[in-house]
Amino acid sequence: MSERDPPLRIEPFSIRVEDEVLSDLRGRIRGTRWPDPAPGAAWEQGTDLEYLRRTLAYWADGFDWRAQERELNAFDQFRAELDGVRIHFVHQRARRMRGIPLILTHGWPSTFVELLPLVPFLTDPEAHGIDGPAFDVVIPSLPGYGFSERPSRTRVTLRYTAELWHRLMRGLGYERYGAQGGDFGAGVATFMALDDPEMLGVHLNNLEVAPYAGPGSRPLSEAERAYLEQSQRWWEAEGGYKAIQSTKPQTLGYGLNDSPAGLAAWILEKWRAWSDSRGDLEGRFSRELLLTTVTIYWVTRTITPSIRDYFDNRWFGETLGREDFVDVPTGIAVFANQFVDDGAPPREWAERLYNVRRWTPMSKGGHFAAAEEPERLARDIAAFFAEL
Repeated sequence: MSERDPPLRIEPFSIRVEDEVLSDLRGRIRGTRWPDPAPGAAWEQGTDLEYLRRTLAYWADGFDWRAQERELNAFDQFRAELDGVRIHFVHQRARRMRGIPLILTHGWPSTFVELLPLVPFLTDPEAHGIDGPAFDVVIPSLPGYGFSERPSRTRVTLRYTAELWHRLMRGLGYERYGAQGGDFGAGVATFMALDDPEMLGVHLNNLEVAPYAGPGSRPLSEAERAYLEQSQRWWEAEGGYKAIQSTKPQTLGYGLNDSPAGLAAWILEKWRAWSDSRGDLEGRFSRELLLTTVTIYWVTRTITPSIRDYFDNRWFGETLGREDFVDVPTGIAVFANQFVDDGAPPREWAERLYNVRRWTPMSKGGHFAAAEEPERLARDIAAFFAEL
């Protein structure tokens, strides 16, 4: 632990949702007031009505939350007080040898559960035929997500969360460590590396932070121009969620916090659109994983604080300048299907900001890579840190 950080107050944690909360949830699901179906093709105007009806029927009468609780509680979970709020995290140590400390961070609309499939591969690589190092894995829930509290008087930006994660890792006794993430997690890892150039390395499965490309930077390559044009077209067609979440998250939050149908529709549409699902959501993910994710947002009432991340980062986050560069060795796994029609960034775009040591195009997998292709992602993480 660094002398500049006070000792952490860490307490064991297990998940236990009250029966009354689950009963209320089931009652609300059964009382859903459904809209008319949208004209045109299914999913064209948002979450398909018949799909959502079937999913909510199962959520109310088939989904076994207690079984999911038992599975989640098989992991070593804790809460630590950081900046006056309690942060939830999984801390799973290497099984057979001393592990490389590695903090994994999820994004939105995810929870820590998305990252749990990586744990066996990273903590016990030998048992899974992975020729690489073992890791001590730390998986925190972002502030205001799931079982982590969110400070009420602080703007929760990527850099703010990066500072919390440094304090968490040092409080756990790790002086040097790596970071990995996608979506907001990739942004947090980036700012962790910017703030501590002595980190072991960072591994990303998408690029959340845009590099500086303004006056004084090198001209865009043809591949970079094509990528940015494609990305712009995607945002024009699909970016409505970000527009509302980064401007009026509170207004949106009333409906999502009050209606299980609204919450499930908002989250599951993104899991379908952003994953390598080819439109078949449950062909890619189990209903149990999807409904565990939605249930955690529901029982903790954290959908509104989670979407506030978009507001805080838009208006109070930091835009990188010409001199900003991540010197920490960086590995990037490029899951080309993370957004439908968004396109994959070329390596030279990433090299504007990162010291790229490993660049791995992935033929399968999307935005939720840890849940979609956990072994592929884990193998790339292990190979990257083995090369350092």
